[in-house]
Amino acid sequence: MLRPNTFALTATLALMTALGPLSMDMYLASLPDIERLMSATTADVQLTISIYLIGFAIAQILYGPFSDRYGRRPVLLFALAVFTAASLACAAARSIDVLIAARFVQSLGGAGAAVIARAIVRDLYAGPRAGRELSLMGAVMALAPIIAPVLGGGLHIAFGWQSNFLLVVAAGFVIAAIVWKLLPETLPQRVTEPISIASIIGGFGVFLADRRYLAYLGIIAFSYAGLFAWISGATFVLQRLYGLDPFEFGVAFGVSCAGYLVGTLIAAKLVMRSGIGLTIGVGVVAQALGGLSMVLAVALASTSPIWILTAIALYLAGLGFTGPQAMAGALTPFPERAGAASSLFGFVQQSWSAIVGAAVGHLLGNSAWPMAAAIAVMGVMALVIWAMTRHIRRRADRGVAR
Repeated sequence: MLRPNTFALTATLALMTALGPLSMDMYLASLPDIERLMSATTADVQLTISIYLIGFAIAQILYGPFSDRYGRRPVLLFALAVFTAASLACAAARSIDVLIAARFVQSLGGAGAAVIARAIVRDLYAGPRAGRELSLMGAVMALAPIIAPVLGGGLHIAFGWQSNFLLVVAAGFVIAAIVWKLLPETLPQRVTEPISIASIIGGFGVFLADRRYLAYLGIIAFSYAGLFAWISGATFVLQRLYGLDPFEFGVAFGVSCAGYLVGTLIAAKLVMRSGIGLTIGVGVVAQALGGLSMVLAVALASTSPIWILTAIALYLAGLGFTGPQAMAGALTPFPERAGAASSLFGFVQQSWSAIVGAAVGHLLGNSAWPMAAAIAVMGVMALVIWAMTRHIRRRADRGVAR
């Protein structure tokens, strides 16, 4: 059985949360070919990204409360089954409409894995220790956007775009098997209140009345929106404007994502010494600098993508500091309803990211400006919110229960 304070449990939870990035990043290099082979428009192909984000956001609303009521394991296994079956449907799609529909269902399963992994962390840890665990999970999870585009580009060239989704099917099956065999139930005490729309909304009202929760929510919402602005625009900017082929794109995308890996590894050590607040502060400064650097790179109109890639690597390094710690700070005051708190947090984060990503995808033409401007604005806003809410977050930074 997987036990707390072991790398095996951390790796398993990281793999669960990595299903989302894996299913997103694996096929990015294939988007131009999907557009051509399915006689689709750029907007249609971009919708396979946006619809995933929308479905992911909506589904998170339900998984947390249901896992608080019925336990983490059964709800998680259901989510993994949905994700794996929908991934197979994506591989079998022969039209853009079917692919869009399958991606939506895929997102409904992927959302459950992410929500419940975070809830399990709060079941077992609190405060800076939870932040450290989430950072370590982030470090493992960071391998997905580094490896997935490179692997996806290679699979696309060798076997076609469908091979990317078939690999995701295999990943979903393996993780489901590990959960079935090795993951114990971690929920200390199940919520006895029957689940209804009124009870879910009422529970969310408790979180929204907590100013610390709102502060962390604002920081992470803007931080992740910058990431999805990059995901939405990177394929077309790097391949169409800078002329990279699918494999070169995969390498470039993966190398830039290494910034997130570096950020999470450093943050895992820093948070235990300096606390959640300062660790987030380092992250949001890096995000703002990365976003503004990308604007400068686009303004200088360089013919090489190296400056854009360097800028996003800095932004993602900052996100490695910010994301896990903001999540830990938000969940720490609510041990009895960690699932529901994780659900609302993920819903707002993903909804806002989907809106920003969809806007960038819609505005993309023959310029990188929509992507660069969005990333810069999101990074600066995260820094502003962190600076304005320092006194509100002080108790959560020390791990004080509500």
